[in-house]
Amino acid sequence: MRLGLALSVQHPPEDPQATRFADHVMQVRAARAARFSHVWASQHYLSAPYTYFQPFPTLGRVVAEAGEMALGTSVVLLPLHAPVDIAEQVATLDVITGGRFIFGVGLGYRDVENAAFGIDPRARVGRMEEALDVLQRLWGGEPVSYKGQHFQLRDVRISLRPLQQPRPPIWLAANADVAVKRAARLADAWLMNPHSTLTTLERQLARFHETREALGRPPARAIPLIRECYVAPDAHTAQQEAQPFLEAKYAAYRTWEQDKALPSGESFAHDFATLARDRFLIGDPERVREEIARYQARLGITDLIVRVQWPGMDPARVLRTIRLLGDEVLPRLGVS
Repeated sequence: MRLGLALSVQHPPEDPQATRFADHVMQVRAARAARFSHVWASQHYLSAPYTYFQPFPTLGRVVAEAGEMALGTSVVLLPLHAPVDIAEQVATLDVITGGRFIFGVGLGYRDVENAAFGIDPRARVGRMEEALDVLQRLWGGEPVSYKGQHFQLRDVRISLRPLQQPRPPIWLAANADVAVKRAARLADAWLMNPHSTLTTLERQLARFHETREALGRPPARAIPLIRECYVAPDAHTAQQEAQPFLEAKYAAYRTWEQDKALPSGESFAHDFATLARDRFLIGDPERVREEIARYQARLGITDLIVRVQWPGMDPARVLRTIRLLGDEVLPRLGVS
């Protein structure tokens, strides 16, 4: 199993934003020293009550600190964007990283974002499917003509091809069951979200594998999972320090109606202990090791991507979690 760091690029607007970005640079350096395998940045727009660093410039900056680590997006909201722009942005990052870029994409769920981009929410699925088709054609390097419902191109050749051939891996995030089946059909991997509980993920992953088999597609080589993670020297400290920040973050998610995008029963309207159960990795190193091993055993994950920071958290505590993962968790798990 490989371990990745998801940069938590949301911050309180009153914070000094240049300082917060410098914190992310330090986190990537710490993750490299702790033998993490990849670094990730996500995307949202109009992200009140927080600010948000966008993924492409963020990854373009931290690649200098990443060394041999892979970089990825978790995720780009593909229906909001023009395929030609994304094709060249991804190709650029793939070249900069030496062919170590993973393209994570998602459908998005927030009406405010769709409205601001002039996108009819009902068109999201069609736009994403067409965009994925167009992207793969463009990355082939030959002129592309395409006439779809949402995108039209005439003899378009992108100026830069990705270093990986035929293209970077595509990991598709999905919440609902129908979207998981879509990931099985369209992508190389289903990027499992941090919000659903283990039981739901286990059921949906079985559907993902069944769908690929029914379509005659080979088994997915990557089984990636994103999880909230906080490690402290003792379990009580971990709980006390993480709880207020995670509660605030998931309260914001409720205002964004994130839990309504999840399968039935996956509500965030719980006390913290119930919210955290089978969803967050919080505790001392031994407890976190046990939880990760449980996810490995039940899901067969190949890549665990951890979010170790939430808006307003002391940067020193973030670095402590990264160090404890590297020093006391990973060596006992066989993580590469």
